[in-house]
Order: sequence, then structure tokens, then C-alpha cells
Amino acid sequence: MPVHAFIFPGQGSQFAGMGRDLAAAFAPAREVFQEVDDALGERLSKLMFSGPIEELTLTQNAQPALMAVSLAVLRVLEREGGLTLAAKATLVAGHSLGEYSALAAACSLDIAATARLLRLRGTAMQRAVPPGEGGMAALLGVDLDQAREICAAAAPVTVADGEAPRQEVIQIANDNGGGQVVISGAAGAIARAIDVAKSRGVKRAMPLPVSAPFHCQLMAPAADVMRDALEAAAVAAPCVPLIANVTAAKATEPAQIRALLVEQVTATVRWRESVLAMTAIGIDSFVELGAGKVLCGLVKRIAPDAATRAAVTPEDIEVLLKQL
Repeated sequence: MPVHAFIFPGQGSQFAGMGRDLAAAFAPAREVFQEVDDALGERLSKLMFSGPIEELTLTQNAQPALMAVSLAVLRVLEREGGLTLAAKATLVAGHSLGEYSALAAACSLDIAATARLLRLRGTAMQRAVPPGEGGMAALLGVDLDQAREICAAAAPVTVADGEAPRQEVIQIANDNGGGQVVISGAAGAIARAIDVAKSRGVKRAMPLPVSAPFHCQLMAPAADVMRDALEAAAVAAPCVPLIANVTAAKATEPAQIRALLVEQVTATVRWRESVLAMTAIGIDSFVELGAGKVLCGLVKRIAPDAATRAAVTPEDIEVLLKQL
């Protein structure tokens, strides 16, 4: 029998119209979208279903919206298909904000609280760095060590003769696997890193169209906001263990989960190591719930022998229920 991990996507998977077909087809999905709307005091579902994509992509909207779609898919699987996550999944994991979706799926957080935490997280991350002062870039065709060397070469800022070089923040944001590493930091350092990467023959180095430098030390003010919020939040032990972004290891204790979610704001998303850790303990099937199929693609590059399935549409859900 396959041993499943349920995985949940992060920012970048959003698209205008996401969740609309689910809401039209399934009452349980509509319930989830209404719960999120009520928690936020606004019609986020209308923005998800109709756009515009520019507004949906704003960090404070994309984060709770992506969680809502993931949990709507799970609610349909549970109510329409009789699936129980605790019975079908051995582990859960999520990419960045997807970690909150994973915890809500595993009953560690309730949906309303998760929506409010993600709205706060998105807003705090957006406010942490003034527009134009930070950036991110994708490096393709590099491993983690090569990406670190590029960051180290790009960090120093040239100063007047006789002065020690000043270091700008630049670090690994996402180790996505398959030769894809995302870096984050000060805008000048990111520009230098792209030049360094090209000079070293990196397959591709390109700036990303993001509104802030996520998962780096410039996000420290947002981490402080989330520390206070998570201390006040009700966090239960998940019904199945979480593989955490920060450690690429199991997390089950509420205090540990709170600390990891705070650290995650400024730390690397260790997705490659997380997938390898899951396969090392016997996971041979990954089930992605939510918008898009990005994580399935990453998993196939990291663990090509693992089975991957994604549930995005009502048709996907019907197929998945037969397979599980």
C-alpha cells in the first residue's frame, strides 16, 4: 500500500478563478470559503473567483486565499468521499504559507484562526521592507552550495578606500530542489548576485516579480509580529506530524510549532531536504491539495520514483478519491 504525505502549496500558485469550480460543485467547499470570508470580515472569495489577479496576488490576499482553496479541497474529500486525513496521511507538509494550510488540515489550527494569522502574516511581511529596497531572484541549474557562494560574493558593498566592505542582507530563501534555488535580500545585493551568477555560467538567473524579500533577515519585523500573534493563538498537536520548513524534520508539539512558524518568516524553506526526509522514512506518494500543481513538479525532480497526485478541480477530486 502507498504511504502518503499530503502537501500544500505556497505563494505563486494563485490564479484568478481559483476555487470557483469547487464552490459551484460542492457545498462543503462553499462552507470553507464562507468561514474564511467571515473570519476576515470581507468577501475574499469574490476576489478569488473573479480577480483581478493583481489584487489577488497581493501578499495579504494571496496567503489566506491559497489556504482557503487547500482546505476547501480537503473538506470536500472528507465530506463527499469519506476520506479522513489522519487515516490516509502519514505526514503533512507545506511550502512557506502552505505550512499553515498543512497545520489547519491536521487540526492543529482552525480555519478561521488560520485565515486571520495569514492575513496578519502577509500584511506584516509586506510592511517589513519599504518598496524597492528588497528583492528576490531565482537561480536555475545550481545546487545549494553554489547558491551560497553566489550570495557570499554578492553581499559586500564597495566603499571608499581604506574602509571595510559593508555587507548587505542576501540569503537562500527557498531550496526547491531540482537545481532551483531562490535567493532573497537587499535590492542591490540581489542585482549583484544575478551578475555574479551569469558570470559563473549559471543556466538562468532572473529577478522575481515579488513585492518584498521573503524568507530573509529583512523580514525580522514581521517575525516579531507573528511571535506575538502565535503566542495568543490556540495551537493543538497535529493529528499527523508536520515536516517543518525550517528543520526538514517532524514537528508535533504546539510550543515547537509556534517557534518554527516564527522562525520560518526569516529562514530558508528547506523543501528539497523536506521531501528527501519524507522519502527516507517511507513516503512514496505525495498528494498536493490546493491551487496548481507546483509542488508535484518539485517532488518529481527531487524524488523521481515517488508517485504524485494533485487535486485542484472537481474532476481531480473524483479521480483522487478512486486512487486513495
